[in-house]
Amino acid sequence: MHTPTVTPLTTADAETLVAAARAAADAAGVPVSVTVLDAGGHLLAFRRDDRAVLISGETSTRKAYTALQLDAPTAGLVDLVKPDGPFHSLPTALDKPLLFIAGGVPVHRDGRPVGAIGVGGGTPDQDHGFATAALEALSR
Repeated sequence: MHTPTVTPLTTADAETLVAAARAAADAAGVPVSVTVLDAGGHLLAFRRDDRAVLISGETSTRKAYTALQLDAPTAGLVDLVKPDGPFHSLPTALDKPLLFIAGGVPVHRDGRPVGAIGVGGGTPDQDHGFATAALEALSR
């Protein structure tokens, strides 16, 4: 049986994602950090606006990593790690840089994950919006 090959996320794709997320954030007047990871969790692109809070660099990367590892937007995972949630112990049980705050979104091609984008610096809802705007730009 032949498994179709999925084109990996390229550096050019990563640059498109970063530029689109930053454009959306700039339009909202929000300084952000943006991280793009490939399917293996390796850094493809990173950009922190000069005025973005320093921790946003770390949060954008952890959001991207979490979205990639769980193949789901981090916005949909927040309730799962609350004290009564089924993944309550996940953030502390694993020695991994997981962060369950909205702003991380996996990137898919042909229904398969090829990477993820994470945005940090705005409110969780803003960061999620900037990340999804970047995905829309990539699919054009």
